[in-house]
Amino acid sequence: MSNSDIVDTIELTAKLLELHNEDEFRIKTYTNAAYNLDKYVGELSQLDFPQLTQIQGVGKMMAGKILEMVSTGQLRDLQDLLAKTPEGVIEMFKIKGLGAKKIKVLWNELGIDNLNELQIACENGSISKVKGFGGKTQESILESLKFIQSQAGKLRMDKAAILAEIILEELKKSFDKVEISGQVRRKSETVDTLTFLAAYTDSLPDFTAEGFIKDEKTSSPFVWRGKFLENKISIEIRYVAENELLNKQFVYTANENHLKHRNESGVSLLSVALSTILANGLTEGLTQDAAETAIYEKFGVPYIIPEMREGVNEFDWIKKNKNEDLVTWDSLKGILHNHSTYSDGQHSLEQMATYCKELGFEYLGIADHSQSATYASGLLITKVQQQHAEIEQLNKKLSADRPFKILKGIESDILGDGSLDYPDEVLASFDYIVASVHSNLTMNQARATERLVRAIENPYTTILGHPTGRLLLSRQGYPIDYKEVIDCCAANGVVIEINASPYRLDLDWRWIEYALDRNVMLSINPDAHEMQGYHDMHYGVAAARKGGLTKNMTFNALSLVEIEEYLGRRKK
Repeated sequence: MSNSDIVDTIELTAKLLELHNEDEFRIKTYTNAAYNLDKYVGELSQLDFPQLTQIQGVGKMMAGKILEMVSTGQLRDLQDLLAKTPEGVIEMFKIKGLGAKKIKVLWNELGIDNLNELQIACENGSISKVKGFGGKTQESILESLKFIQSQAGKLRMDKAAILAEIILEELKKSFDKVEISGQVRRKSETVDTLTFLAAYTDSLPDFTAEGFIKDEKTSSPFVWRGKFLENKISIEIRYVAENELLNKQFVYTANENHLKHRNESGVSLLSVALSTILANGLTEGLTQDAAETAIYEKFGVPYIIPEMREGVNEFDWIKKNKNEDLVTWDSLKGILHNHSTYSDGQHSLEQMATYCKELGFEYLGIADHSQSATYASGLLITKVQQQHAEIEQLNKKLSADRPFKILKGIESDILGDGSLDYPDEVLASFDYIVASVHSNLTMNQARATERLVRAIENPYTTILGHPTGRLLLSRQGYPIDYKEVIDCCAANGVVIEINASPYRLDLDWRWIEYALDRNVMLSINPDAHEMQGYHDMHYGVAAARKGGLTKNMTFNALSLVEIEEYLGRRKK
């Protein structure tokens, strides 16, 4: 079992123990263990009993439970709890604002044991009458339910890409030529269907394989549709004649709105795509990129990268820009918005900085949580001073062979009234400030927008972090007036973050064009809590390219010299 599997198992056990009124000490033992194990850097599955007991929050009992999970793949305590808990009750833990205590009331007092009954009770007003709930809670539950329903069967970009590769390897056992297409190739932030193209030469295949469950109703002779193993996401395998594979890959990669676009002659891109390769007889030895370049050339526009084929603004973008202007991983010179063990990170400041330097970057912006974020061990003022002293020492050490610098940042909580965490004299001690919302996420659009505007107008704010606080597939972002927020950033010279965590990808790529039109720079930040978290910037780059972000408008594409000059001017 992976570390995350172990932590998830322990967390769920703690929740169900509380749900079933088990011993409080036992609940606390599981809760504390989950909290501490989530921060553990090494491989838990590789540790023996004495080594496990050395981890903070893990006693002899919990060490035994971890060894049980590693050796058997499950936890007996959890299995016993699951056996007496309806599946629908467990699903209620997905609802924002519902913890074990409230779920216990819904289940034991109202007899609600599934999400469907919970929705009906909200819609008829029953929940608002229950002591401890009320109208606002009922409305919040209903909103959360509708959001979960809309996200059912979807995967985040990272999970979809991994699963697609696993399925691809399985399909290669049955097909000589098979490729990933659709939303995964387009690098969509969430994916509802995994699309594959399987080439055939003489006759249509009749595909069957272990682990693949066919949906007879939606499948056809040309398309296999169904599921793979226990995964809920839809799978489609499109059978394509081998000599049509290149242009069919183009067609099934693009959003249909991209394909509907018409050129000056009134011809749709789809029509051109279906005819170009075959008409020219070009298949042997032709690469996918070359084939797609030929399609766009015949259509009358330059090549458009797969990420941008969404049918939004890509045809206007390509008239004003060049593909080589787009931001890439190699464009990035530094990594901003990162956490260390000073707050809730898993690696020390020195480890984070050393690995950043090893990846070839010129600077690391450390932005641990501020003092109000007690849930994340936010930095008290004395701890800020301690960190700054360590940064000074590390900068001397790490710049010995080539220029490299740790920039003194902080992720300052935006408080309920829009003010920033810490007094001004402390804020002034940082090189830059990432201002982010982490609490009071239920404000209406007017209040949420007003809160952000006040934070943006604070002269110490450098970057607006994850602007809506969304968590893809699990939490909607708080509602904001995007234009007002972006306009305010433009007026105050504040950079907007594209949080590269695949859980967030916030700012949404659809607002990048407006930000660029208002001359607002964007920063692709990993929000890394461990060294490997830096690599999440690949997801951020994909989202940024989808929205048309150019290198010259990317904040952390500035060199060390340039960013120090920028921050120096801003402080003045």
